[in-house]
Amino acid sequence: MTKPKVLISDKMDPNAAAIFRMRGCEVDEITGKTPEELKAIIGQYDGLAIRSSTKATQEIIDAATNLKVIGRAGIGVDNVDIPAASAKGIVVMNTPFGNSITTAEHAIALMFALARQLPEADLSTQAGKWEKNRFMGVEMTGKTLGLIGAGNIGSIVADRALGLRMKVVAFDPFLSPERAVDMGVEKVELDQLLDRADFITLHTPLTDQTRNILSKENLAKTKKGVRIVNCARGGLIDEAALKDALDSGHVAGAALDVFVTEPAKEHPLFGTPNFVATPHLGASTNEAQVNVALQVAEQMADYLVNGGVTNALNMPSLSAEEAPKLKPYMALAEKLGSLVGQLTTGSIPRISIHTEGAATELNIKPITAAVLAGFLRVQSDSVNMVNAPFLAKERGMEVREIKTEREGDYHTLIRVSVKTEDGERSVAGTLFNNSEPRLVQLFGIKVEAELAGPMMYIVNEDAPGFIGRIGTLLGENGINIGTFNLGRREAGGEAVLLTSVDSAVPAAVLDQACKLPGVKRVMALAF
Repeated sequence: MTKPKVLISDKMDPNAAAIFRMRGCEVDEITGKTPEELKAIIGQYDGLAIRSSTKATQEIIDAATNLKVIGRAGIGVDNVDIPAASAKGIVVMNTPFGNSITTAEHAIALMFALARQLPEADLSTQAGKWEKNRFMGVEMTGKTLGLIGAGNIGSIVADRALGLRMKVVAFDPFLSPERAVDMGVEKVELDQLLDRADFITLHTPLTDQTRNILSKENLAKTKKGVRIVNCARGGLIDEAALKDALDSGHVAGAALDVFVTEPAKEHPLFGTPNFVATPHLGASTNEAQVNVALQVAEQMADYLVNGGVTNALNMPSLSAEEAPKLKPYMALAEKLGSLVGQLTTGSIPRISIHTEGAATELNIKPITAAVLAGFLRVQSDSVNMVNAPFLAKERGMEVREIKTEREGDYHTLIRVSVKTEDGERSVAGTLFNNSEPRLVQLFGIKVEAELAGPMMYIVNEDAPGFIGRIGTLLGENGINIGTFNLGRREAGGEAVLLTSVDSAVPAAVLDQACKLPGVKRVMALAF
């Protein structure tokens, strides 16, 4: 039997190659190749192990005639064309938790640097100035740390901060009260955190909901003298507003490891007093580099030799026999989960996946994982069908699986329900022709829609003229409508509109739609 052949195209810990060989793979370590050189040799390999330097583009993937798996040693997969890989049946894996401790420790280190003005004091002392009275720091003991994001990395930061005898408050829509108690933190709303925190650290992905979460307005709400650390993603903080807040003294100090544009070789914040910058070092420790290299080697070898799937971004854990039947159901489940995730806010202590009819005959675990992946991916870009159940458990979410063998209005149905502060809310979908996912119910209202691409969601009062007004608004702004899907509870009552559009609806147009007569809620959706 021919051994699977793996190419390691970026520099990694040498133990990664040793693991491949020990697990029954041949491996070549060839780094520094240009795209053309990589394209010329990639057809020889079953697996491609990369870090951030190699770009697995459509062109490279097209040339990879034997490739079965791409493994990214690290979290981010911006350098992999996942749709192209998926279309060709190539599994894309990452190692989403290998850098967690390292990133958390870097955030703590930057907190210390701000508290004691370490970079400025070092420069001054090495310049022979000995300005002992200039650098008056603050103690961290007894201070309040505000966590924006209390997931894997945020929970580690909280644990270290509690060890420093700090008080910890956390804002995270997915943090349950029970999980907050287990972590030893106080769950608060964002405005409460901004008002109370002496230090703020950010540990959330960059999404439409979190972009500029520390905006000019929110920075103004912070406690005077606050110190802010971001080791998560550039774009979570309005950088221009942060400079103004530093210059005015309202923010006593800020430390950024990430920037909107990287590499950040020039930046308005550079040279600002009480500002510390590092070049995206969150994952840069020897231990983290070893961890992710070993993990990706183990995962890829297991897949190539045994067919096991771990931390795949585009494939659930499935047996070869189950895959063909489950594939359309998982597509439906992920879309329903994503829809609920985009339309609900606040803590979600419970999510239920209810299958009816033909769906009850299938393995529900991949369906559940697909729902959770769609639901949680709205908040975290490292979620996949493999780690989604773990993340849901970590966040204190109760996951219920319910089967009803009898058929209702549809021969097969998946219903996703979440418990919210406003009560139980649910969406349901079916398969047309046993393969085409369709939404058939939205929060108790019958509506038939295909969930695909950019969409616009509107809740309005059912009244004459509304469809014309919204169509005119989109047309005047050059937005082409693909499909128009309507539903209502009763004549003259509450109605919903789901329309697909050819391009994402700008925020300004959403604001205009909000002001139309009878409109209660407007949101942009993406699938």
